[in-house]
Amino acid sequence: MVSAYLRRGMAAGLLAGLLAGLFAFFVGEPTLDRAIALEEASSGAHHEEVFSRSTQKAGLFFATGLFGVTVGGVFGISYSVFRERLAADSDFKRSVSLAGAVFAGAFLIPFLKYPANPPSVGDPATIRERTATYFTLVALSLLAVFLAWLAARALKSRGMDALRRRLLVGAGLVVAVSVLFLVLPAAPSTHGFPSGLLWAFRLSSFGTQVVFWAGLGLLFGLLCERANRKGVAA
Repeated sequence: MVSAYLRRGMAAGLLAGLLAGLFAFFVGEPTLDRAIALEEASSGAHHEEVFSRSTQKAGLFFATGLFGVTVGGVFGISYSVFRERLAADSDFKRSVSLAGAVFAGAFLIPFLKYPANPPSVGDPATIRERTATYFTLVALSLLAVFLAWLAARALKSRGMDALRRRLLVGAGLVVAVSVLFLVLPAAPSTHGFPSGLLWAFRLSSFGTQVVFWAGLGLLFGLLCERANRKGVAA
């Protein structure tokens, strides 16, 4: 039943979110502190914050946990819809493959065009436009991944071998993503920002997402396999 997958998704998402929060706390927060210190030094003023940095760091785990529960629930419902259509031969493999596909569409492809930047990068006046553009790319990237999956299924039903199928679908996806990258506006300039700090921030952001999606796929798959061994109805 859908409710069973929903519960497993929320549980797996919560754990994955807390793991991602732990990674962000130890790897990402020190980099963010350095970026904030650099911004204050360059502006010559200290900006008063609604919440102190210590409060923000404490709230990090609440934010990643809430994000995990929400995304995990959606993931569980999506899994219940696509489960019988996924090619893998076990719930664990299906979960990992679905998490990988969503990670690619929701984060990896957009990251290649618009990598994460510290708060001080970019014109504050354009933040709404940049946010709208980013989420437009997320939606279109997910659509491109979904269409690639449909194309792979169609080619498989026609008897095309796995290698040719993967090469053809992969090439089509690369072309579609390239068109999106050309059509959408360029990323904001990072001129003047220290490259070492910039890439440390980007890699910590990337790592946080990898931890979350890998954790979600693995944990959800393990919960499903555990339920199967106990004979729990899906």
